[in-house]
Amino acid sequence: MPRQYTMRKDAPYVVIPVFQCKERNGESVSKLNPFSTIWCVIENIFLAATAEGLACSMRIPLNEEHDIVKAKLKVPPTYKIPVFIGIGYADPNETVLEQNAADLDKQLHDGRW
Repeated sequence: MPRQYTMRKDAPYVVIPVFQCKERNGESVSKLNPFSTIWCVIENIFLAATAEGLACSMRIPLNEEHDIVKAKLKVPPTYKIPVFIGIGYADPNETVLEQNAADLDKQLHDGRW
């Protein structure tokens, strides 16, 4: 079972943001505004929850999963569900994974690729 699924299944709260989007192509940057705006909202949800001492998990619904949840929640056809967000208190016994340290000399470029 994918980790994101179990984290969402066990979360006491699940937030399902929606955004209105008739098209998702990049013909014009302005057509991507709803998509980029909802991801700013999602980031703010994560930051606010973390500031309150809560933990979050995220799962991006794909294809059938998106459509099934959208139908169950009666989300209008012109709206999309970008993500499911599980929110709750972290398991104090959960293993904390070590993060990879970034080598900034190799990743930062000044005026060149």
